[in-house]
Amino acid sequence: MEVEGSMNPVVSVKNLSVAYEDKLALEDITFELKEQAFLSIIGPNGSGKTTLLKALLGMVRPVTGIIRILGYEVPSERYEVRKQIGYVPQRERIDPTKPVLVKDVVLMGRIAKKGWSRRLTEKDHDVARRALEMVEMNDFWDEPYAHLSGGQQQRVLIARALATEPKLLLLDEPLSGVDAATQDVILNVLREEADRGVTVIMVTHDLNPLIEVSDYVMLLNRTIIAMGRSRDILNEYLLSRTFMRRVSVIMAGEKIVISGADHHA
Repeated sequence: MEVEGSMNPVVSVKNLSVAYEDKLALEDITFELKEQAFLSIIGPNGSGKTTLLKALLGMVRPVTGIIRILGYEVPSERYEVRKQIGYVPQRERIDPTKPVLVKDVVLMGRIAKKGWSRRLTEKDHDVARRALEMVEMNDFWDEPYAHLSGGQQQRVLIARALATEPKLLLLDEPLSGVDAATQDVILNVLREEADRGVTVIMVTHDLNPLIEVSDYVMLLNRTIIAMGRSRDILNEYLLSRTFMRRVSVIMAGEKIVISGADHHA
């Protein structure tokens, strides 16, 4: 599927297939984002959602296909690509026995942006502080990271990704296991980033919180079942094909509520 916009796609994937030990994880994936947008990817466990993000990052090598991010080809130019991307992996854990402060974690984003050989400047600290403020954690700058709750740690990891000043944000299950307040903060920040021109691609096991903030939704089960505006593709037929079981779509006024597709994936 193509999402229309400027001539140079932010993300272009053509005929992508990825295999692990001769078993296909992704098969013949083709899509383009030609404009800055918020794309949510949903599918059952083992559907290839995380693999797709890793392919975009150049962390897995395709069997077939072409990936271009912001004009760079992946994986051959993955190092140039990584400088343009903020990435929040799934269930990341930082060793709690290490005396790491919140500011150290967020400043890792600046190091990723500049490279290990360059010293951090006052500007880097300012950018990191602003990123922490965006996720409402600016009062925790000098706090030990290990002392934070799970939801607070997730906010800090998102601040680290924002500190890279990315053109593309990739997030793998950032709402998993967080409280409602943290979920609201994360979604508000991501929507604001998309409105500012950052492309956001987010993998999720529960689409319900994202229906109103997403510009586009991809239904994925090893291959793309459908991709488009949420109101165009979120129907029981396509969702049931994606999850291979009955999924209900309930209209609550102007809102769409999905039931049966929120098992962790």
